[in-house]
Amino acid sequence: MFRNMARPRTANGRARETNLRLTAEYPDARCELDHRNPFELLAATILSAQCTDVRVNLVTPALFDAYPDPGSLAAADPGHVEQLVHSTGFYRAKAANLIGMANGLMDRFDGEVPSSMADLVSLSGVGRKTANVVRSVALDLPGLPVDTHVGRLVRRLGITDEQDPVRVELTLNPMVPAQQRGLFSLRLILHGRRVCPARTPRCGDCVLADFCPSSQL
Repeated sequence: MFRNMARPRTANGRARETNLRLTAEYPDARCELDHRNPFELLAATILSAQCTDVRVNLVTPALFDAYPDPGSLAAADPGHVEQLVHSTGFYRAKAANLIGMANGLMDRFDGEVPSSMADLVSLSGVGRKTANVVRSVALDLPGLPVDTHVGRLVRRLGITDEQDPVRVELTLNPMVPAQQRGLFSLRLILHGRRVCPARTPRCGDCVLADFCPSSQL
């Protein structure tokens, strides 16, 4: 349905058209990390580093059964947390970050997940990507998480040539309406997983191929 439309000529135009088309392609896009509240999403996102969402979702039920809130996790035995999160990889660092994050919530934020970027990234194990996930998914605030899929796709689409995730985020932010940034990121991630992986992009199945500078069609 998009093949005969005028091709956007600028980075801003490609970003707008990408947002439009992926919204139509993935109307029900949602975060695939299972969670019931901002605390659970924050913990799950910390665990998702270098790990699939599927694996994290297998681990978090037992983790949240044992430690359902920041107070209980802050007082957790590190060895037990390591055991629970072992299969997500880098389990010692992740366990330390989870416990440190929970202590930060208890010590500085009355056990509540803060909403500001500055406060979120002050927590152990929380960078801008994790903070943006929590802001956009759990708190309904503007946030554009940049993972490897997002970075790869926006470079292939000629929207930016930045390599640093923070620079990618700051470049994209003015191009996408604030309340749509989280969904824009989620849809890029879905498209990257399903259609445009790193090694074998399926350009013939891509709704963006007609204006993508990297298209192999």
